[in-house]
Amino acid sequence: MPGLPAGATVVVAGLGVSGRAALAALRRHGHRVVTVDARAEDADASDAAAFVADGGLDGVAALVVSPGWPPHGPLPVAALAAGLPVWSEVELAWRLRVPRADGGEPAPWLAVTGTNGKTTTVGMLAAILTAAGRRTAAVGNVGTPVVEAVEDPSLDVLAVELSSFQLHFTHSMSAQAAAVLNVAADHLDWHGDLAAYAADKGRVFERAQVACVYNLHDRRTEDLVRGADVVDGALAVGFTLATPGVGQVGLVEDVLVDRGFARLRHTHAAELGTLADLAHLAGPDGGVPPHVVQDALAAAALALAHGVEPVAVRDGLRAYAPGAHRIEEVARADGIAWVDDSKATNAHAASASLAAFEPGSVVWVAGGLAKGATFDELVRARADRLHAAVLIGVDRAPLRDALARHAPQVPVVEIDAGDTGDVMTRAVQVARRLAQPAVGAHDPVTVLLAPASASMDQFRSYAERGAAFAAAARAVAGGAGTAASTGTDPGTDPGTNPGTTGATGSAR
Repeated sequence: MPGLPAGATVVVAGLGVSGRAALAALRRHGHRVVTVDARAEDADASDAAAFVADGGLDGVAALVVSPGWPPHGPLPVAALAAGLPVWSEVELAWRLRVPRADGGEPAPWLAVTGTNGKTTTVGMLAAILTAAGRRTAAVGNVGTPVVEAVEDPSLDVLAVELSSFQLHFTHSMSAQAAAVLNVAADHLDWHGDLAAYAADKGRVFERAQVACVYNLHDRRTEDLVRGADVVDGALAVGFTLATPGVGQVGLVEDVLVDRGFARLRHTHAAELGTLADLAHLAGPDGGVPPHVVQDALAAAALALAHGVEPVAVRDGLRAYAPGAHRIEEVARADGIAWVDDSKATNAHAASASLAAFEPGSVVWVAGGLAKGATFDELVRARADRLHAAVLIGVDRAPLRDALARHAPQVPVVEIDAGDTGDVMTRAVQVARRLAQPAVGAHDPVTVLLAPASASMDQFRSYAERGAAFAAAARAVAGGAGTAASTGTDPGTDPGTNPGTTGATGSAR
């Protein structure tokens, strides 16, 4: 393996999905592996600081860290101080790529990162590549670890979702094309500040071979392209919801068009599809949310960089089936639509979600783990959408304070995290009561779960949180709502709540 001598000892920190995949790959290649994880019973060591103090890094050739391990932790700090290479599972995967079955070069990577929209964009990209006849897989942060996929010689190309955590310790990846969808404050507790977070996102552009795809509506993404060290000849291709210029993909009325890769792009735009091809992704109001259109344009640009024909973009977007918990209507009755966007785990995503609804029509269910974020910009921008708000989770204060400052007219009820009971059931019951005065004035009133926060304070995942919301919504709607996928992790009971639950608090 490049970068490691035969039979070398490697430490793997973290035995989650990616850590176990890295462990298996290293052992397949004949390396001795030592594992460190405080929660895994089968780990060789549980205390990282004690492991370092006891000389655990002596004789080690490299450290592979799972995404949850911050760079300021004792293991990465000690390894770097000792001059050891520190790799993400993604870096390890890049070094383990195998030639394709036809003897060609390893499958190229089309890489996607951003604060929001990664999973949707990668899913759309995989659907487009499949429509073009490519053997592909959506991998990385989206599900299948990259390190497993890179040793499959049958794959022609990989659609790779990458988080900022995964990119931080990725040093040599050279994607065929890469996209940064957007950059907004998130995971600041892990990165330290927004500049460091953005810099890690920007790593996806380093050594890009054909194209760097960026968001014309987000200046930070363009700045990251400008600062990237790419392969000579790589294009910078922007995506926009407006009419595109040369070197861009965008919209002309309801048509998605390409002026970034088309042969006659200086004078003509090539049609890629229409908004009608995205109609199955429309929100409760029947319109396709703007951020979904942006994701489609980014996916199209990456696929075009790989060389697919425009017709495959249209066919792939038509075939794409979204995952659960992404602006998904889960019930409707008595003038109220219940919408699960539990995947909106930060302020940027929640803002995009709220923007999809008409002013004054939303009872917003929000809160969880804030991850060091503030919500003033979110509330200031979307206060006009709110009819009322229901706050859940342990970090309610930042949302409560932002609502008090920028939406004092909006009724707010908090669900106390310390009380007994089912937090989501209580939240949904309160939301239904708050929605009643607006029924008739809006068609429909929407109760929207868009938490703007992580879920791990009261739920095992955003999927479990969304499933609990959907179940409670269908219950209060009297079974009249639409069926929804639970979207829970394997082995997860959507009816359980392993964290602290609460009961209704007082209205402000």
